[in-house]
Amino acid sequence: MTSPETNLIQFRAAERLLEARDPRGAVHLLDSVIEEHPDHRGARLLRARAYFLAARLQSAEQEFQWVLEREPDNAFAHFALARTLQRASRDDEARAHFKLAAALNPRPDFVEAAGFDDFAPPAPGTPDEDLGN
Repeated sequence: MTSPETNLIQFRAAERLLEARDPRGAVHLLDSVIEEHPDHRGARLLRARAYFLAARLQSAEQEFQWVLEREPDNAFAHFALARTLQRASRDDEARAHFKLAAALNPRPDFVEAAGFDDFAPPAPGTPDEDLGN
């Protein structure tokens, strides 16, 4: 068992390796962090990103799904999962996650990926024509 300080150092080093475009090195460091802290969502999300950059799409998908099972309102995880599915030529599945990401966080890149021209949630108390109100 490593110390919490060592795990933090490994996590931060993995972030730097991703920035330097070394996803395999990042995965190697994150594997040991996750082995000791299997429920660490930040480490799981970082490892999912590393898998994506290493073109390990099935592993990336599994990690993003793991995060979303615990944080269904994580817009970034939906967006990243959508990119992963898109890269795997699973466009219909990707589109659903792009739309969820944009609905949860209307960042311009999320909105554009979802195919919306513009997205603003309805004001509270405003009838929604699509729901027949």
